[in-house]
Amino acid sequence: MSRVFGIELSLHPLFVIILLCSVLTGQFLELLTLFTIVLIHEMGHVCAALLAGVTVKSVQLLPFGGVAVIEDHGRLTAGREIGIALAGPLQNVLMILIAMGMQQAGIGSSAFLAYFIQANAIIALFNLLPVLPLDGGKIVQAVLSLLLPYYYTLLWGGRVSIAASIAVIAYALLPLGSGGGLRLNLLLIGAFLLYSNITDQRNLPYRFMAFLMNREAAYERHLRSSSPASPIVAFSAKPLDDILRLFKRNQYHFIYVMNDDSNVVAVVPEQRLISTYFGL
Repeated sequence: MSRVFGIELSLHPLFVIILLCSVLTGQFLELLTLFTIVLIHEMGHVCAALLAGVTVKSVQLLPFGGVAVIEDHGRLTAGREIGIALAGPLQNVLMILIAMGMQQAGIGSSAFLAYFIQANAIIALFNLLPVLPLDGGKIVQAVLSLLLPYYYTLLWGGRVSIAASIAVIAYALLPLGSGGGLRLNLLLIGAFLLYSNITDQRNLPYRFMAFLMNREAAYERHLRSSSPASPIVAFSAKPLDDILRLFKRNQYHFIYVMNDDSNVVAVVPEQRLISTYFGL
């Protein structure tokens, strides 16, 4: 574990295990190349996050990518989140172009450059799969958060990703039924994805609380753009929790409260509901 510009940088235990195996099998150079590719991929995310004005607390490197823990204080819009997620695979594309240029110029080992290009392509494509916490999953979740309430985007994004993780594990174990060999790499990846998504689902209430506590950013954007508030219609008997779960990420809301006769009895700005919810 080390710190780079105040960001905690560490290796995931899975990466350490593969590192030890590479030493025993004589593939240390390939592993060192993979480590460099993953590091550059993750630094793309870090630089994009810093440019977007969010704080990067730590980065943990895995053989196929990394996990960056960021602290945005509610300032991270869906567009910025998509940009941060794309910044990692973009580094892989740039490295592929550089390696192809070196191949054309006859610089370096042809075999190594071919491996370098292949490794970058695999890491980029794998990370673009629409499964959390991979980059593709984050992109899909950010896009959906523009259309759906934020709470349900988190909830169903996590549930679908858990199902996908279980499917990867099942596929890795499938050959055992016919006497074949275990797909160990896929099993480890599936187990990591499953653990990450189960952990995220357990933390969903805290993530949603943080979303509500930092809603002043949505209000500021609403004032700056003079855009109309998005209406939410709710009956007076509707639980407060259920109303708050209808809030969308990049929109500011007015809540139209209806009585049993379907008449509007009050129009409440979202800050008042949030203040009531937290007892402020």
